[in-house]
Amino acid sequence: MTAEHLARIARGWDEAADGYEAYYVPRFAPWVDAAVRALPADLPDGPVFVPCCGTFPELDALAARLPGREIVGVDLSAGMAAKARKRSEGNPLAHVVEGDASALEPASAAAIVSVFGLQQLPEPDAALRSWAGALRPGGLLSVVYWPHSTEPGGPFTVLSDVLRERVPAGDRSWEERLVPALSDLVLERDEPLSFPMAHPDADTFFTAHTRSGPMRPLASMRGEGFIAALREEFLRRAPEGEWRHRPLARHIVARA
Repeated sequence: MTAEHLARIARGWDEAADGYEAYYVPRFAPWVDAAVRALPADLPDGPVFVPCCGTFPELDALAARLPGREIVGVDLSAGMAAKARKRSEGNPLAHVVEGDASALEPASAAAIVSVFGLQQLPEPDAALRSWAGALRPGGLLSVVYWPHSTEPGGPFTVLSDVLRERVPAGDRSWEERLVPALSDLVLERDEPLSFPMAHPDADTFFTAHTRSGPMRPLASMRGEGFIAALREEFLRRAPEGEWRHRPLARHIVARA
């Protein structure tokens, strides 16, 4: 992936930051809490890193679970980093770095927590290998990400099906390389993680996903006409009224 393409993705997330904080952060909270609860008290010295921190929704839960611990969020998007810094105001142990979250300094972290950022990176398996190498002896990795299939018939899947008819699917073979990327760690958990989620209606979900979610960079690149056609087909396939579903994420926990 070229630097120009990465810059476009970052700009898309810059534009999505406000809406993401309002719409998705509350809905993703159960997965964030589960990822943080996986951290034990017996961590080695050092900071907890949150790569792909977005607006930093992990911060409050981490500060409560690990009082006195330095917490460092890393995100490529300037807009997301600005939101993250706003959230961290008043916490002298919290820091936000605007930069590449896919490569962390070796042996620098007591723990690494990431929720729904891994699948956004250009080479997720390489990033996970870097995160594993960043752990100090006894450190813990807790990563939650969206796999290729989250649920049959849910809004994520329906939108993906509509999109695939217009844009070729990306290479998802990296999912098969995630566990091998952790060969130097002890795998403690690799399991599905599902919680209920609700949207007022299909149109609200579509608007949030394309303006404030992972499709914002694509929407910015393809333009309003493309998104309008996508919306029309998505709404044709979607149910009416409130849309409740239970998407399935994957949770990986490993110790150095």
